[in-house]
Amino acid sequence: MAKTKLTDPIFHDEEAARAHFEALRWPDGRVCPHCGVTGDDQSTLMKGKSHRPGLYKCKACRKPFTATIGTLYERSHIPLHKWLLATHLMCSSKKGISAAQLHRNLGFGSYRTAWFMAHRIREAMRPEDFEPSMGSGGGKVEVDETFIGKDPDAPKSRTPIHNMCKVVSLVDRNSGRARSFVVDNVNMRTIKPILEENLAREAQLMTDEANHYKPLGKLYAKHLSVAHARDEYVSKEDQTVHTNTIEGYFAIFKRGMRGVYQHCDKKHLHRYLSEFDFRYSNRAALDIDDGARADKAVKAVAGKRLMYNQPGFRQAAQA
Repeated sequence: MAKTKLTDPIFHDEEAARAHFEALRWPDGRVCPHCGVTGDDQSTLMKGKSHRPGLYKCKACRKPFTATIGTLYERSHIPLHKWLLATHLMCSSKKGISAAQLHRNLGFGSYRTAWFMAHRIREAMRPEDFEPSMGSGGGKVEVDETFIGKDPDAPKSRTPIHNMCKVVSLVDRNSGRARSFVVDNVNMRTIKPILEENLAREAQLMTDEANHYKPLGKLYAKHLSVAHARDEYVSKEDQTVHTNTIEGYFAIFKRGMRGVYQHCDKKHLHRYLSEFDFRYSNRAALDIDDGARADKAVKAVAGKRLMYNQPGFRQAAQA
């Protein structure tokens, strides 16, 4: 696929943007969201000044529809070309792009609009539940935890990391995919269901020497670890035994959160993790360029909704 540049008409012309989105949304022909009839010959483009652009009428059920119905873009007053541009900017920025920057670049009337738009794009980046298990076929999967920000729900402790938000991440070396989760505590009880849901039984588990991984490692084909406390970062016996891959992921994540986003409430942290997981899982090292990554995010808006009136959004945007 050809690389997409910021000068592409889809980022500046609404008609070009709509044609691009329709091609991504309906690769096999238009689909009526009301009755499910498929095929470009099964619907008619409504023309005339009284009809908004991109409005079709189904020949079967006689109901009107557009490509944005049933997507994160539904009922949005933001032009489609700005949605595509914002998605491209978020997908092509390795450490993310702030809502303040989107506000300035896209010419929105308020910061709140850009902030909520970015969260809806992150919702599109959220991984699907039907993705294959990590470590399938005996692949190596690195698992580790990191700490960031302040956790308002954590009991106050003299140990700094206990007062921080806890994140558990998994990186599949074979597929290159990353999955991250916010947990209240780092222990076997919280990590076990995450591994059970995302790891294949034949996976080779790669961790540090933390005690909570020892009993969990018995559930998988192999459990190999390195002792960071003894300054061991790569096993002397086997150079493939390390957690350097996931440490590299954490480095990108923390530079983005501290340098670009700077502040994030715990209740929204899982959305930022989806963003960093998505970019990492679809990075250039896997032969996925910026344009292909953005197209994948745009296609993923189908079947998802995120409303501003959901608990937590209105209060956070007005803070």
